[in-house]
Amino acid sequence: MGGRLIDQIAQQREKLMQTRGLKINIVGIARSKRALFDRAGIDPAGWQEDFKQNSIDINPARLREEVLGMNIFNSVFVDCTADAGIAALYGDFIDHGISVVAANKIAASGDYNNYRSLKELSRKRGVKWLFETNVGAGLPIIGTINDLCNSGDRILKMEAVLSGTLNFIFNTLSADIPFSQTVRMAKEQGFSEPDPRIDLSGKDVMRKLVILSREAGYEVSQEDVQAELFIPQDFFDCSEEEFWAKLPSLDAGFEQRRRQLAAEGKRWRFVAQNDHGRLSVGLRAVGSDHSFYVLDGSNNIILLTTERYNRHPMLIQGYGAGADVTAAGVFADIMSIANI
Repeated sequence: MGGRLIDQIAQQREKLMQTRGLKINIVGIARSKRALFDRAGIDPAGWQEDFKQNSIDINPARLREEVLGMNIFNSVFVDCTADAGIAALYGDFIDHGISVVAANKIAASGDYNNYRSLKELSRKRGVKWLFETNVGAGLPIIGTINDLCNSGDRILKMEAVLSGTLNFIFNTLSADIPFSQTVRMAKEQGFSEPDPRIDLSGKDVMRKLVILSREAGYEVSQEDVQAELFIPQDFFDCSEEEFWAKLPSLDAGFEQRRRQLAAEGKRWRFVAQNDHGRLSVGLRAVGSDHSFYVLDGSNNIILLTTERYNRHPMLIQGYGAGADVTAAGVFADIMSIANI
């Protein structure tokens, strides 16, 4: 996803300079073990060759040293990893006046006190910590929740389908395509994590629900989420090889329940919910009268019931996964810091 972001910056950089007077200068690019730094700027159109020739060995401590050492005014650190060591650097960067844009969910969904500390520190230092793409890729979910709360509204209930992977699986499931095959298809088509059990466990959805709930003003942690597994626990306790070998044993049961739901005019959706502070995630059967029924592909959707949007909840829907839309969401966060 980081590569897609660089591509988008390369495509848009000249236009932003001409129409907005904004110059975007990339001064560092880091991968897991190597990084390239150049205070004068790295060409986003040809960075790969530069990276091959001039990158250095890197770890979180060295990354911190290099970023702070450049001491660049009006700078933004962008984290497109899922690395706890990188997320642990946010406080130092913010404390030194560097804004942080994170696709990484760890800081926003982890320890509540750390989450609040980063919020307060960014406010005191006059910089921003933004993480819109933590939930719904490029969909404006977190920003909308912030706008509602900042304008005096109160969010009473959230109902959401937040896993593009699980939505793909249950939309693809049919009499001709058994459950085990849909999981394999999700992996092969890049919708799931390399080990799809991360998606099947619902843990990623739990993290997303916690983030949204915190942004809505609820003091919650992942331990507060009631999770309902739809796959037996032993499928998560075994090796990945054993998991794939055992997975077809679930096909008959899923097909029987799928046929029953189809006869009732219902479909499966993996739903995350915050109902007045009570958090839960689990597989739900929804009828054709529900907004979630027609959700196709790997899309995400969220319904927000608030004091103002009460009889008719606010609905946000669209692509909730994919490198391009996620990169675009990160780019939008960068632009909001630039105030254009």
